Amino acid sequence: MNICVVSLFPEMVKKILNFGVIGRSEVNGIMSLSVINPRDFTDDNYQKVDDKPYGGGPGMVMKYEPLKRSVEMAKANFSGTAPVILLSPQGTRFNQKTAKRLSQYSELIFVCGRYEGIDQRFIESNVDEEISIGDFVLTGGEIGVMAIIDATVRLLPGALGDESSRTDESFEEGLLEYPHYTRPREIDGLKCPDVLLSGDHEAIKKWRKEQSIIKTSKNRPDLFNNLTDSELTDIQKNISKKYNKQLKNE
Repeated sequence: MNICVVSLFPEMVKKILNFGVIGRSEVNGIMSLSVINPRDFTDDNYQKVDDKPYGGGPGMVMKYEPLKRSVEMAKANFSGTAPVILLSPQGTRFNQKTAKRLSQYSELIFVCGRYEGIDQRFIESNVDEEISIGDFVLTGGEIGVMAIIDATVRLLPGALGDESSRTDESFEEGLLEYPHYTRPREIDGLKCPDVLLSGDHEAIKKWRKEQSIIKTSKNRPDLFNNLTDSELTDIQKNISKKYNKQLKNE
């Protein structure tokens, strides 16, 4: 996968994504990352990329031309089929399904906004999709872009050491992941559940599924309630009912 990020802070993007799974993926040729700075496509000596908003109001607005030229450069370096994605509070909420969808592309172009916003004409004529990482406002799109790239690249074949890590985790079945334990068996009076040490793989699998359902019911009832009856077995429904009843009694 080839990824290009349009950002006023290229060093920030490249430096942070140079670590861990993403950094190794680039070294191993699984993905490549380039960053284009819109300041390199300005016509004035001050490399001005923003201006006052028409109609008045606070803040500054990123200008059309530097962003357009940046995207054109990104496309020129690619095959021309890469979707242009803008990080924006007005975008569709990012989730694991979106990460899976993006991981199917061979090329992606991300645009990071700054200041009060971006000239709407650029969005309408150059952006294919707007994505938000949550209902809050950041000072720029870089943090959101890095989160999306991290979530997407780790799904690429070969990115993770253990391929089962991509399927056996939170959100894969609409549920949160089960709790994890490691050595020592007991610490500070806290014990690892006996079932995990039993060697009974079926019992362990069942326990993990139960814990996944309980954790989702407790921490993210919105996720659990979105699951359809066909996605839940009778056992899973009974576990959820039993746990919710227990909560009410408490």
